[in-house]
Amino acid sequence: MRGSDSAQALHAEYPPVDLHADTLMWSRWVGYDLSAAHEPPLWHAAFGGHVDVPRMREAGMSGQFFGLVPLPIARRVGRPGLAVHEQIDALAGAIERRPGDLRLVRTAAEIDACHRDGTVAALLGIEGAHALEGDLEQVDVFARRGVRYLGLLHFHANEAGHPAYGLGRRDDEGLTAWGFELVRRCEAAGVLVDLAHINRRGFLDACSAATRPPIVSHTGVLGAFEHWRNIDDAQLRAVADEGGVVGVIFDKRYIGGDDLDHVVKHLAHIIDVVGEDTPALGSDWDGFILPARGLFDPRGLPLLTDALLEAGVSRRTIGKILRGNIMRVLAEA
Repeated sequence: MRGSDSAQALHAEYPPVDLHADTLMWSRWVGYDLSAAHEPPLWHAAFGGHVDVPRMREAGMSGQFFGLVPLPIARRVGRPGLAVHEQIDALAGAIERRPGDLRLVRTAAEIDACHRDGTVAALLGIEGAHALEGDLEQVDVFARRGVRYLGLLHFHANEAGHPAYGLGRRDDEGLTAWGFELVRRCEAAGVLVDLAHINRRGFLDACSAATRPPIVSHTGVLGAFEHWRNIDDAQLRAVADEGGVVGVIFDKRYIGGDDLDHVVKHLAHIIDVVGEDTPALGSDWDGFILPARGLFDPRGLPLLTDALLEAGVSRRTIGKILRGNIMRVLAEA
């Protein structure tokens, strides 16, 4: 799955950064070893086992955002924050065991430094503000542990608002007063606001309140495929108007097909609607997804780059998709 020489050259020039993989959830649950080379454990890389350091290196990746997932069960037993801390601890343990493999970083400059050193940069993002357990002070606690983005919602309502789908869905209600305060608190702490999974009204509310670029770490777009998981053109424009980025998900359920040309279709739609400064990679690897054929793990990224080249996307624009756009947002935050 190496891809063409042109794709390899582009990855050498623009080493990719992916916005979302849930691998640390598996490290916490079953002791999944990020430093070991794995092959997908289930047919067609279903659900997990997608990401590890050897495969990221083979793809020429420079950085991976790891989603920290406090699933609804953690909320029911009252410990979603603990679930997040345990996943951060799992990453810290992996780094301690093999410090040359991964390094926890916070900034674009640190990602570059990791790449020069032959180390993969690990960045952190929380998937759902229920991890804060209603306490805004926890934004600063998690920021001190290296968290760089916070998703306001996941698959159930919390103090900030309501999900696009899941428990407590209410499409006619937007961001709560606590949610607006959370946006301000994140920006003050240098934590990016992630709008994956929030309902449309809350999404637009958060963009209206933003003074720093927001992100959508992993999503599809309705202009390419109709699905509840995907966002519309008005949402794209709201993020782009604030200088943010939108990571395109690789799950075939949300992109409308099982090959990487469907990922290209979503990226191309974003470019058509809001330009080249907005699209990014948002795989959702290891997040109970069925990746599109060719993108079962990071080794498929050069094939995606080849597909973008074949679709007529310029080298400069591909560089922005692979890393340039999210690096700009990190620097601005």
